[in-house]
Amino acid sequence: MKILYVHQYFKTPEEGGSIRSYYLAKGLVEAGHEVTMITAHNSPYEVKKIDGIKVHYLPVPYDNSFTFLKRIWAFWKFVRLAKKEAMGLSRQDLAYVMTTPLTTGFIATYLKKQLNLSYYFEVGDLWPEAPIQIGAIRNKWVKKWLYGLEKKFYFEAEKVIALSPAIRNYIERVSPNTKVYVIPNMADCSFFEAEYSVGDFSEKNQFQITYCGALGKANHLEYFLDAARQSREAQLPVQFNIIGYGSELKRLRSLARRLKNVTFYPHSSKQCVKNLLAKSDAVYVSFKDVKVLSTGSPNKFFDSLAAGKLTIINFEGWIRNVITKNKCGFYHNPYSTTAFVRKLKVFLASPELLAKYQRNGRKLAELYYDKDKQITKLLKILNNEYKFEVTDSEVYILTA
Repeated sequence: MKILYVHQYFKTPEEGGSIRSYYLAKGLVEAGHEVTMITAHNSPYEVKKIDGIKVHYLPVPYDNSFTFLKRIWAFWKFVRLAKKEAMGLSRQDLAYVMTTPLTTGFIATYLKKQLNLSYYFEVGDLWPEAPIQIGAIRNKWVKKWLYGLEKKFYFEAEKVIALSPAIRNYIERVSPNTKVYVIPNMADCSFFEAEYSVGDFSEKNQFQITYCGALGKANHLEYFLDAARQSREAQLPVQFNIIGYGSELKRLRSLARRLKNVTFYPHSSKQCVKNLLAKSDAVYVSFKDVKVLSTGSPNKFFDSLAAGKLTIINFEGWIRNVITKNKCGFYHNPYSTTAFVRKLKVFLASPELLAKYQRNGRKLAELYYDKDKQITKLLKILNNEYKFEVTDSEVYILTA
């Protein structure tokens, strides 16, 4: 099958960041499909062959530090150029169109109308629900228009791929007749080697907590810095690490300048993230206190599981249910002045309990979220295999 894959932010492992589309596209190629990727980057137009994937790079500059209006302009430019690029390709059998942003839906429906090309629509974030709840979009007429577009894009899709059970539940409410499948982000168990903590923690052997990923407003890493401040005041032997890039980096550095237990690392490749996680004991996943943000499927959560780390989160939702049921991490109320320290102390005092939770995380990754399992799900969906063989535990995880 010839598959046209559209993802504005396609990245390779060497570039770092979210590489879900790389994994899925490569998996499709290895299964015998021909994949053409349309994406964008901050350089001139070019076409490359990457691990069997023919990648068309469109010149659409984008940066996490862009203002909201500048981001919208980048979204629209990508839509315009991607339509033109797709029309110049040989006949394709299926389009696989990935959000965010929601504007990629214009590409999908255009291809369906002009080329009679069916499409799968992958939804990783609830857009426009997220910017509306955050307050970035306030005009009631714009909201109404965007909600109408969202429903149209779901309805017109042959199938929708949701990255979490919470997103699936939302889409099924918005568009009841749409076929929705859950393929969460993936744990690369063959890349990450589980490194479990041993020994007692002290100032010479500090407990390492790492945040890796985007440093944007939605992540609200003030919660992470506050946890570092509480730990310092409680004289806990804990070091906090931040590796990533985003619009909030400069401000976060300023807020952390007096915190001697916080270290920043530059955004880097997947290998550098692996190296840092190998020396870490826990991974911190953070989101602003906005309900819709808890529906996502953050890469750092699955990296934490694959690397065998204790997962610490500060938000409610399906991920909290999963880590609580499977005893591989803990939730702390970010507004409490004692909850984080109180819960962390339990693991500092018991290396055996910490190692147990870490092993539980790795086991969860291997059983349900491994990269190869997610690729297999996509291939089954392509082949119209509607019945997946799952255990009762996996049913819980996929419907939490």
